[in-house]
Amino acid sequence: MFKQQPQAISDILQQLLREQGLETPLRQKRLIDAWEKVTGATVARYTGEKFIKNQTLHVKITSPALRHDLSMMRSQLVKRLNAEVGAMIIADVRIY
Repeated sequence: MFKQQPQAISDILQQLLREQGLETPLRQKRLIDAWEKVTGATVARYTGEKFIKNQTLHVKITSPALRHDLSMMRSQLVKRLNAEVGAMIIADVRIY
């Protein structure tokens, strides 16, 4: 009888997610959910639809002034959102 090395449950789950192709969609969902935490409650109030397509986070902002301010902070938003998830998920943010 042979003995197997014990593995952490987190390692097993990570491997399972990767094998099933669910790792990236899960990280994308976490990044979208992190929008309010990164930008704050005030910005979240004016935020509409959010989705990721081709490594770009698309965000609808209902306030023109806020839309302009956030457009100027795109690179900072990308860094902060990716840092919140702990992986390079997006390369750009498109605010419309």
